Amino acid sequence: MSTKIRSVDSGSPAERAGVRPGETLLEISGHRVVDVLDYKFYGYDARLTLTLQGEDGQRRTLKLRKEEGEDLGLNFETYLMDRARSCANQCIFCFVDQMPPGMRKTLYFKDDDARLSFLLGNYITLTNLSQREIQRICDLRVSPVNISVHATDPELRTAMLKNPRAGECLDVMKRLAAAGIEMNCQVVACPGVNDGPALDRTLRELGELYPQVNSVAVVPVGVTKFREGLCHIDPYTPDQAAALIDQVEAFGRAFQAGHGTALAWCSDEFYLIAGRKLPEKSYYEDMAQLENGVGMLRLLLSQAAMALEDQDPGAAPPAFSVATGVSAAPFVQEIVDMCREKCDKIRGKVYPIRNRFFGETITVSGLITGADLVEQLRGAELGEALYIPANMLRSGERVFLDDVTVEEAQAALGVPIIPLDEESGFDLVDAIFGLPVEHTGHVLPPEEEYYRYNP
Repeated sequence: MSTKIRSVDSGSPAERAGVRPGETLLEISGHRVVDVLDYKFYGYDARLTLTLQGEDGQRRTLKLRKEEGEDLGLNFETYLMDRARSCANQCIFCFVDQMPPGMRKTLYFKDDDARLSFLLGNYITLTNLSQREIQRICDLRVSPVNISVHATDPELRTAMLKNPRAGECLDVMKRLAAAGIEMNCQVVACPGVNDGPALDRTLRELGELYPQVNSVAVVPVGVTKFREGLCHIDPYTPDQAAALIDQVEAFGRAFQAGHGTALAWCSDEFYLIAGRKLPEKSYYEDMAQLENGVGMLRLLLSQAAMALEDQDPGAAPPAFSVATGVSAAPFVQEIVDMCREKCDKIRGKVYPIRNRFFGETITVSGLITGADLVEQLRGAELGEALYIPANMLRSGERVFLDDVTVEEAQAALGVPIIPLDEESGFDLVDAIFGLPVEHTGHVLPPEEEYYRYNP
C-alpha cells in the first residue's frame, strides 16, 4: 500500500484544508484508505475528516469541505496507491504469450485487476479476487465491472484459463448481480473450443443475469506467428465466422423480442473475416462495446458522413496519406472517396499496412509496428502529412509497439506523422480537408501511465 501523498494540487480542497506533500493518508471520515477505490468512494462527500500521518510519525486530523463528487486534489506515489494485480491464468489464447522476446517489459505484464476494470475499462477474469475483495466491490458499488467470461461452463472455462478457480466465474457474477453491480462481458471465441453449443450456453446463462449483465461482445481469437510451444489454435475461416455471426445474431433477435435489447454482438472483425456487410449503426444500440471493436467501423462511417455536411468544398486542401490496419483500410478509403465526391480537389491515398511483425493474420491498426510502417511506406507518395490511428502508439507517448518513435519514423519517411483518434470520423474528415485536429492520444490516469506502478 502506498497512500503517501506525493503532491497536492494548487487551489484544491486538500490544499485549502492544509494537507501537505509527504504526509500519508490513513483514513477518510473514519474509513481506512487502502487504495484508489477507497480514496474515490469515501472522498465523494462534501464534508470529510482526513486522518494523516506525517513523516515524523505524528498523526493529525483535518476537516475539509468541498463540492460533492469533487476530487480532493491529492496525488500519490502510484496511481492505484498499490501494485497492480497480475493475471494468475494461463489462457490458451493469451495474446501476451504470443509476444516475441526482447520487447519492453510492460508488454509482458498481464493485468487482472478489478480496480483497473472500474477505473480504466480493463477486462478481468475474476480468478484472483478473494472473498473479501468480492464483498468490497459489492459494498462500494464498484460498477461497471468488465469481465472476460469466454465460457460459463465451469469445466470448459477451467480448461481454457488453466486455473482451478476459473469455474467459479458464474457464481461470482451472480453474487455481483445480486448486489446490483453492472457488468459488461467479453467472449474471445476460439474455433471448435468455446463456440457452437458452448457459446449458446454462455449467451443463455449471461442473458439470465440481465439487466446486471449489460452487454456481451464476441471477438475472434488473435493468432500471431509466435505460438511455438503453445496450444494449437487456428484463426477463424470465412465460413466459421459466418456461422458464428448467425449464431450470435439469432440469440440477439430472440433476446430483443423479450427484453428490448440484443445484449450480445459480434465484433467488426468477424464480419470482415466472413466477408459480410457491417450492420447499420442502429443495430449496435448504445455502442456499449466499442472498446472491443463492436460497431467501431460503422460509427466511423456515420461520423464521417455527419462531418462532411459541415465541410466547405472550396480551396484545395494539402495532399495527405493515411496508414491503417488491413481490416480498417477499405472503410477509410470509403471515407476518402466520400470526401472527394464533395471536393474533387482532394488528393490523398490510403495505405493498408500488413503486419509482418506478428503475422498477417493480425489485421488491426493497434498492433502495427513502426518498422512495418516505415518499411512499407518508404518511397511511397505520402503528400504533406501522414495520418495514423493513435492506437498505433503507446498510450500518451509518441512511440510505436516496437519502440520506434514517431520522430524516427518521420525522419525515415520525410513527412510529418499526425495521430488521429481511431474512433473519430469527425477528426479524419477534418484532417482530410486540411483543418487542424486537436488530438492528445489515449486518455491516461493522471500524470503517469498505469503500468508504471508495477516497476
